[in-house]
Amino acid sequence: MTGREFDALFRQLYLPLGMYALRIVDNAECAEDLVVEAFMKAWQSVEAGKEIDNFKGYMYRSVRNECISFLRNRREQVGLECVPEVDDEVVDTSERDARIWKAIDELPERCREVFLMSKRDGLSNDEIAEELNISVKTVKNQMTKAFTRLREALSTGHKPFFLPFL
Repeated sequence: MTGREFDALFRQLYLPLGMYALRIVDNAECAEDLVVEAFMKAWQSVEAGKEIDNFKGYMYRSVRNECISFLRNRREQVGLECVPEVDDEVVDTSERDARIWKAIDELPERCREVFLMSKRDGLSNDEIAEELNISVKTVKNQMTKAFTRLREALSTGHKPFFLPFL
């Protein structure tokens, strides 16, 4: 595997692996660090001449192991039954979550802000309008715009996409 191939795989897998790690350790910064650590170890293995047949599977297993080590080092009582095995469902969920967050990140700034205040923070349209000093109608328009753009972004190249958290 060349450096260019590794870089392409890193770009493809980084966010889904981060979502997978986040579900295990429940801390975004730690999840990010654990994914980076797993990629660094994988690169060291590749440089040492190790052939990795299924790189995606290898990375999910590596991130899982990094998460388990992290939890053990924090001296938390975590049984392995709490850490999801790597299977197609886990990979699909991680990839779906990554597509959702990428689409949210690509929303226009005000639209993204309104959307996250509503869906992530649980604020009402009135509360958002007051907080941002805009009209309730503007909040509703921004939410409509967000839903439309997210549906378009998430259904491109896939079967129609259902946004479970909306």
